[in-house]
Amino acid sequence: MLQRLPNYLLAIISGLLLSISWFQPFTFLIFFAWIPLLVIEDKISSSPTSGRKRVSLTGLSYLSFFIWNICVTWWIYYASLEGACMAIICNALLMCVVFMIWHNLKRRLNKSWAVWLLIPLWLGFEYGHTLWDLTWTWLTLGNVFANTHNWVQWYEFTGTSGGSLWILAVNILLFKLLKTTDYTLKQFAKPVGVIIIPVLLSYTIFFSFSLSDKKESYKTLVIQPNVDPYNDKFYTEPEVQLQKLMQQIKGTLDSTVDFLVLPETFLTENIFEGKESESLSLRFLKDTILGKYPHLTIISGANTLHVFKPTERHSSTARKFSDANDYFESYNTGMQLTNESIAFYHKSKLVPGVEKMPFPALFKPFEGLAIDLGGTMGSLGTQNDRTVFFSHNKAVGIAPVICYESVYPDFVAQYVRNGANLIFIITNDGWWQNTPGHKQHLAYAKLRAIETRKEIARCANTGISCFITPLGEIEQATPYWKEALISKNMTPNTITTFFVRFGDLISYSASLTALLLFVWSQILRFKKS
Repeated sequence: MLQRLPNYLLAIISGLLLSISWFQPFTFLIFFAWIPLLVIEDKISSSPTSGRKRVSLTGLSYLSFFIWNICVTWWIYYASLEGACMAIICNALLMCVVFMIWHNLKRRLNKSWAVWLLIPLWLGFEYGHTLWDLTWTWLTLGNVFANTHNWVQWYEFTGTSGGSLWILAVNILLFKLLKTTDYTLKQFAKPVGVIIIPVLLSYTIFFSFSLSDKKESYKTLVIQPNVDPYNDKFYTEPEVQLQKLMQQIKGTLDSTVDFLVLPETFLTENIFEGKESESLSLRFLKDTILGKYPHLTIISGANTLHVFKPTERHSSTARKFSDANDYFESYNTGMQLTNESIAFYHKSKLVPGVEKMPFPALFKPFEGLAIDLGGTMGSLGTQNDRTVFFSHNKAVGIAPVICYESVYPDFVAQYVRNGANLIFIITNDGWWQNTPGHKQHLAYAKLRAIETRKEIARCANTGISCFITPLGEIEQATPYWKEALISKNMTPNTITTFFVRFGDLISYSASLTALLLFVWSQILRFKKS
């Protein structure tokens, strides 16, 4: 039946299925979403080859991916129309390029098994997309199960790439079944089993999971200040927001609280690293809060600056003061403040076009075109290592994950490899208004909890703030765009999952295979010539 439909209609169906599956309760549609696109490719591959038909396939596959991108990530528009156009158009184009590389390789090999080569090529693309300056991995296929996380408890072994592999394998099996004319029970059993067995395994893990090394718990207080990021946050005096904080925690903060968590860029004052004693905001926190509760640890987002010494080499993202000859680096920072010390972590997965001009060494002159979302913007500085904030007794290691970083599985796992046993996600999700954007961002955090089996405290300026268990269960979710405060006794654990220990093995092997396949494709091309 599908083979009889016009190709343009098949492309639209595929795009719509990919899109709808991102929204509960339609996740299961992802197992069928690629089939119409595979049917188009098969129809064109089976007909006499011509450049015109390959151009047609390029346009049709782009149409599918464009529909997917615009339907799931249209909300970027609220931050920037230009940014939304770039993200949607370019990401769909990258997907189309990968699909056409697979099509050309499949056509040159002319083997029935070549359809399976889509899997390493697509997974290699997804992983490569996490590594460069134009990274935008929101639509990694395995993310689709964020709203049905009980289907993928085995992410603790595979990471999100295991979900991508699962989806593509099922779609290819069903596509091959569709091409069969003589159906048997055995032929149906294979795709059905590939769908059901991972789900049964996941629920088995879910119901048998336990934290065998439960130890001391630490009371964590999460503050949702709900400051409008467009009109108030970066245009109100820091003292006003700090006074509001004091009113919000009054009657709740006491000597039993171990951690006070504040959202991304909560401290809007520019804090010069190395001159922390000159910061009014830090002095206020020390005098009014830490002075009263000396054993408290404050985790907060901040804007910090590093001024380069005259003999110090400048980075590619360094900026020059307008009224001096000195250069400085600006950071979106996670900060740990105690009575005895202060520690910084610089956000290192930056949003392209907002916090980072892609390839800054090349496009430095265009830095002023970065999308203005208030506060730190343009090309910010980063750091190579994932800094873990340790408590005074070293019993608690906190991963200070900042906003966009929580979308990256292997990136978050690196914090745990460095000693983190709790994860604090600090974010500011008010840029996209009350759209699916902030809900998707929250849902992806559940996958990070499963992959690492660590408890998560999520602190968002405008919501949704919550706690997430190692099984990905959300607790005490706050309303969106409302001032809120939640607390929980969080328990660190020393569990090291297979994914954390060995990394994203599926992506590593797929990337290597994809590279070899691309080289092979070029060899076949020139050999044919």
